[in-house]
This record gives sequence, structure tokens and C-alpha cells, in this order.
Amino acid sequence: MSARTVWAGIVRSPLGITSLALVTLVALTAILAPILWGAQAEQVDPTAITQGPSAAHLLGTDALGRDVLARVMVATRLSVLLAVIAVVIGVTVGAILGTAPSVLPRWAGRPIAGFVNIAVAFPGLLLALFFAVIFGVGTTGSVLAIGFAMAPGFARLTQTLSSAIAGRDFISAAQVAGVSRFRILIRHILPNIGEPLIVNATVAAGSALLAFAGLSFLGLGVQVPAYDWGRLLGEGLNRIYLNPAAALGPAVAVVIAGLAFNLLGETAAAALGGRSARRRARLPLAARSGAPVPAQVDGEEVVLRVDDLRVSFPSPAGWLTPVRGVTFDIRRGEAIGVVGESGSGKSLTALAAAKLIETPGHVSAAALDFCGTSLLTTPDRALRGLLGTSLAMVFQDPMTSFNPTRRIGSQLAEAASEHQGLSRRAAMARAVERLQAVRVPAAERRVRQFPHEFSGGMRQRAMIAMGLMNHPRLIIADEPTTALDVTVQRQVLQLLATVRRDTDAAILLISHDIAVVAQTCDRVLVMYAGRIVEDLPAGVLHSDAQHPYTRALLDVIPELDTDRDIPLRTIPGRPPAPGAFPAGCAFADRCPMASALCRESDPELTVASDGHRVACWHPVTKEPATPRLEREAATR
Repeated sequence: MSARTVWAGIVRSPLGITSLALVTLVALTAILAPILWGAQAEQVDPTAITQGPSAAHLLGTDALGRDVLARVMVATRLSVLLAVIAVVIGVTVGAILGTAPSVLPRWAGRPIAGFVNIAVAFPGLLLALFFAVIFGVGTTGSVLAIGFAMAPGFARLTQTLSSAIAGRDFISAAQVAGVSRFRILIRHILPNIGEPLIVNATVAAGSALLAFAGLSFLGLGVQVPAYDWGRLLGEGLNRIYLNPAAALGPAVAVVIAGLAFNLLGETAAAALGGRSARRRARLPLAARSGAPVPAQVDGEEVVLRVDDLRVSFPSPAGWLTPVRGVTFDIRRGEAIGVVGESGSGKSLTALAAAKLIETPGHVSAAALDFCGTSLLTTPDRALRGLLGTSLAMVFQDPMTSFNPTRRIGSQLAEAASEHQGLSRRAAMARAVERLQAVRVPAAERRVRQFPHEFSGGMRQRAMIAMGLMNHPRLIIADEPTTALDVTVQRQVLQLLATVRRDTDAAILLISHDIAVVAQTCDRVLVMYAGRIVEDLPAGVLHSDAQHPYTRALLDVIPELDTDRDIPLRTIPGRPPAPGAFPAGCAFADRCPMASALCRESDPELTVASDGHRVACWHPVTKEPATPRLEREAATR
């Protein structure tokens, strides 16, 4: 972002204009005061010693008869100059300490990071006094003391910002190309974290002014014959009962200058944030002008294409891959259900499709395309607008997905404001409209309520409404009915079906309940141990499921005519941990039909019939196979 953009954002607000006016006043005083009032500030008048305020001396005189107001004005230059120098020292040292762990080897970076963590724990004033003793009393010592006391805070900020940049691919590419660590720091890391550092430095200048005033007041800062506001404040405080104005003058100067720098920093931060929001709001418009042509398969538009998806996470024992080789497509208006036990990789697959896998997680795939756009190769800036307008997420617990401190209406309106640039009034009107569309009663009143004032079902409806604030092409519903009672669960499922019919959006429904998926979706993906073991139409799920795991999931569902005296069926054993997948079929140890081949080789997902894929060496043909124990008992 250019400096002109930041300044334009500052001058657009009354607070920004006020801060600029105060900073300009302080700067002009620092430049012109020594020229205009320098002689008057140094003029000794024995006849006017320790006088009170008068027309000739508005703040009175000091012990040598010098004009206090003139000395306060002249002291502006030294006070501001010392504060700026200290901030520069603090930012420079802090940036070096903060970026060192990102560019240095691990063995050298960790001690520096530990030192920064220890230094941040000490109060800044205590550090300043400590360094003042080390560097000595005087102007130079106080500048170094305050600068080094501010360094740990900037080091922590820089460390946090640079750690996110250091993991980017362009840093790795520069290292592979042989670029020196120092050049990486100067050319790649610091330019990407400069804006927040500058904003925080502006705010810190106000704190530095106060710190200098405190050190000089204690006699550790500026020494005679030089003087700054802190020294003048100490001299005035000695005669506060005789002439309070002598102490009030430098105190007001410190407050005004500190307030000016703090307000400027806060306004600059707001300008940066507002500019980023406006830039994100314009991204969809730019994306539409150069949007790629959606992929086509068999004449039908493919909303999401996943080919050989793998999601990995680092561990002390190496990389773990809980999702391995998942492949499927979702077409426009299609509803696909994903079922499987906990840990099968259902949610990780959905999170990868939504670009929500965070570092250090790693996502790889032969293809991961959303609306014809690659999610792996397209820059995040270009994807932000596409995902924000065309993808909706409905999570299992909407209470944790809503900000408890903000009203429902403002959270729904934010989605439209961010991605479509709507005004506050227009976005709020759309929020009311979307709540009405998902059957929330009294939507005009509900938009002004907080999340805790909604019931579980209403919060889930509001989550769906948030996804509809734009125009989603795909709705990912991750266990949307788990925490709801049966009645509300049915209402939410009917609502998703209505949204799908009205908007022609595709739905990816993740659930533990295979019966719910069979009634709601067109296709069913059965996942086990990070893989799809069966993909079949929902209409033939009960009659034509061929994988033993799918059959086992169907068998454990109680029916209305189930004998209550007979214990409910369960699937024996437990799914394997992500780091302990066997060489063969992961379900072999729990499968009644497993053979030696199953334990030696993992079957591929192959086509069994039209629209039906299964990964099994011994698929069930029509009727469920007789369990092994029953077969053995029958042969005795």
C-alpha cells in the first residue's frame, strides 16, 4: 500500500485530521521555537526571579528569572528529537532480534527467541531504569536506555509477523536459489511487515515522550545546561505551591505531544485496515472480469473437483497423512454425503476444499479445483473473493462460529460488505431477507440480538443464512445436525434441501448418520482411514452397498422393529491411527471377510458399475455376507 493511500485514509476521518493537526503543531513548534524564543528562554533576569503568571510571562519565571513558557516551547525540539531517536533504536534492534529466528539456523534462532520472551516479561519502565544505570546518567544514556527498553516489544511483534512470512514459498525459493540470509531479511521479510511496524512505532513515540519526561524528572535524563519537558516539570514541581503554572506548562506539553503521536498511529492503523477491507470488497468485481471458465464434465458444470487429495501434518515421528488419495467431483445442484467414523478424514477433506488447513498442515493433490479455479496454484488474494462469495460453511457448533460479542445482524451483514461492497443499510436489509429465507421468525428483531439469544436450531439457521448472504455455488455442512434434537434436525435438513432447490447450489454434507445422508443426498461417499472406500448412489445404498465397512455401518442402525432384548450391533475394533495405517486394507482387522491378500495390498477404488465405485478385494455382491464366525459354526 502506498503512503498516499494511507494519508488519504487518515485525512478522511475527523480523528485523523485532529491527529495530523496536533502532530503538525508539535513539529512546527520543534522547528521554530528555538529560533523565535531561544534568546528569551536563556535570558537571565535577577529582577524577575520565581514570579507567577503575568502578561509578560504567561507561565511565570524560574529561579533565574527565565520565562517558563519560552523554555517549554524551546524544549519541544529536544524532547521530540530524543523520543524519535529512541523509537528508531527500539524498532531497529527489535526488528533485528525479531527476524533473526526466521533467517538464522534453528540452533541460533531459538536462544534469541527465548531471550526476547524473557525480556518482554519485564515492565518497560523497569528495563529503562536498568539500562539507564548501565549506560550512565545523561542524554545519551537515557536515549539508549529507552530505546533498548522498547526493543523487546518490537522484537515480539516482528517475530510474530516474520514467522508467518518466513514459511512462504518465495522464501524457500530464495534459499534454494542461494540468496544470502541477510538479503532475504532485507528484500523479502522486512518489506512485508513494514506497515504494522511503522504504525506501532508512531504509537510508541508517545510512550517514549512520557518515558523521557520520567527519567529527566528523576534526574537520570537530560542534564543541565540542556533541558527538556521532564526537567522543566521537575523544576516546576519544586515550586508548585507558589506557581502551579510552571509545572502545568510542561505537563500539558507532554500530554499534547503524546496524544498527537498516539492518535496518529491509531488513525493510520484504522486507515490500513479500512483500505484492506475495501480492497477485498473489490476483489470479486475484478475476479468476474477475468474469471476462468468453469470446468465441464459430461456437459455438467463441476463445482468442486478433488483428485488424489492428501492432507499431512508434521509430528515428532515424521509426517502423518490422515487424508490420503481422496478423489471425487461435485456438480452443480448435486448433494453428496460423506460418512464414516470419527478420524476417517471427513472434516479434513472439507477443510482442505475450503482452504482452511493452516500451517504447518500441508495440502497436496493432482487437482483441487473450485468453480474451475485451482485452489493450490491461485494466489490467496485472488481466491479470497471467489471463496468468500461462492463457498458457504455450516459448522457443527454455530455457537463457536459466531462472535458472542456482536449482534447476529452485523455478523451476517459483514459477509456482504466485505465481498460485495454494500453499504451498512443495504447489507443489514439483506441480512433480514436471508434470515426470512431460512424461516427465522421476526427477522427484523432477530438481527439485533446476540448469538446466545438464539436457540440451537435458530443459530444453525442463522449460519445457513450467513452462507446465503452472497451467492454460494457450494455449501459444505460439517455435522450440521449432530447437536440438535430430532425435530430440529429434520427442519435443518429440509432447509438445506430447500436452499439447494432454490439456489441450485451443490451441497457436501458430512455426517456420522448414514441414514440421514441416505435420505438427503444423491450420492454417498464412505470414508475409512483417510480414504474413500465406496462411492455409490444414495438410492441403492441399502440394496447394493458392496464394501463390508458400508454394510457394517448399515447394520448398526436400529430399526423400529428391532428386538429391544437383543443388544445393539456394533463394529468390533477401532479404526487405525493416522500414523499406524497398515500396508494392506485398513479395515482388514475388523472385516469378517478379510484374507491374506487384504493384509498385504491396499485395494484401489475401482468402478463396480455405472456411478458406483468400491475399494475392496472381496466386495459383497447383493446380499450381506455371512460373518466368518457364523460360517465356521455352520461347518462344524
